[in-house]
Amino acid sequence: MEYLLDTAGERRLASYFDRIGAVLNTAPQRESFATYALGLMADGERKSAEPMAARACPDPDLVDAAHQRLTYFTRSADWSDRDVRRVAAKHAIAAMTVRGRISAWILDDTGFLKQGTHSVGVQRQYTGSAGKITNCQIGVSLSLATPSAHVPADMALYLPESWTDDPARRAEAHIPDDVTFKTKPELALDLIQRAVEDDLPRGLVLADSAYGDNSEFRRRLRCLGLDYAVGLHRTTTVWRLDRLGRRVGEPVAIGDLAVAIGRRGFRRSTWREGTKDKLSSKFYAERVVLAQDDGIDPSEREVVWLLIEWPDDEAAPSEFTASTLPATITRRQLVRRVKERWRTERVYEDAKGELGLDHFEGRTYRGWQHHVSVVIACFAFIAAERERAFPPSAAETTVGRTRRRPDRAKQRAPGAALRRLVHHRPPRDRSRARHVAAALPGLPPTEAADGTA
Repeated sequence: MEYLLDTAGERRLASYFDRIGAVLNTAPQRESFATYALGLMADGERKSAEPMAARACPDPDLVDAAHQRLTYFTRSADWSDRDVRRVAAKHAIAAMTVRGRISAWILDDTGFLKQGTHSVGVQRQYTGSAGKITNCQIGVSLSLATPSAHVPADMALYLPESWTDDPARRAEAHIPDDVTFKTKPELALDLIQRAVEDDLPRGLVLADSAYGDNSEFRRRLRCLGLDYAVGLHRTTTVWRLDRLGRRVGEPVAIGDLAVAIGRRGFRRSTWREGTKDKLSSKFYAERVVLAQDDGIDPSEREVVWLLIEWPDDEAAPSEFTASTLPATITRRQLVRRVKERWRTERVYEDAKGELGLDHFEGRTYRGWQHHVSVVIACFAFIAAERERAFPPSAAETTVGRTRRRPDRAKQRAPGAALRRLVHHRPPRDRSRARHVAAALPGLPPTEAADGTA
């Protein structure tokens, strides 16, 4: 199958592949990357190596060799995931920030449902993707967002102790010696640290209570000079303050505080347009001092915003957020910043549904990382093309920025957006067996496999 772009799109894609190719080690790696990436971005139910090889090769006799090349590229080839992800993030950021600055760094995790016990990191564990305990891998991600766009920048595989403490499983999955057990908040901090070191434009760190209720997680963010708006469990305790900013009484659980305030103390705020109606709920905001900051002297704990949400259809407040945003921010502004976290769900929906994020069938640690890196690279290219081709819709902007109704034709998943730019048709010459990557400017044709053919 031959993939065609319009002339300008082809040049942009070739230039992008050239920049990624500069951090890969060999010409076969560069071509395998291009083939794998185009396979992820094109149509197809499964985005694993074998079906992508079949779709890329017009000659059935060459499918097996192509499959071997793609398998070797993901599972065994030695190239830097961090370098590829860094190039991808900066490509997307350059396009995304034409309309506005990076406003949020969003941390979250997602499940990769699996059968069996051999895929690296798999075990029965809870994942929000399924809403239950099930057999899966867990990936912790960092996504960047502007008011109109979003892109995944980095992802780490959560390895339970059942994997990190088992020498046989480590050997089977080729887990590097320096990879040890880390909690999800610790993995999230690693992602944040890499983003800081790579000098990515900073944004407000957003995360749910699985991360935000960890006092060390919050402390590390502040040490890095990052503001945050993170979820808290309802049992978290705070000191309330008087008008002079002095702590009053004993710490109180924020769930109990919300109930004591009562529904009448909450005010409605609207944060953005939905596909049908404005999205709104009732909120209460108060400046407090977190009492459960273990390891920090009480006299040195900073004052933060406590934002509590009480949805109309719930009997009690359900969402609690602590934020280091300035004291001068209004409740409405605070709500809108906190609610930017919805974009992480769009990232997962698009990356899985359109780019096969969860389709990798290999079992090794390096293979999982490599597959994720190519998905991130594809997402970055498409995010940049979307920003170039389509203005932001009302549903994806903050309420008040535009009053027009959402244009549903412009609210496409990345793969759908790409299909407006990338078309596919059977080649005129069925004997043509060159890789699609070879037809793109600046990409050499394959002369040899990566050592497996």
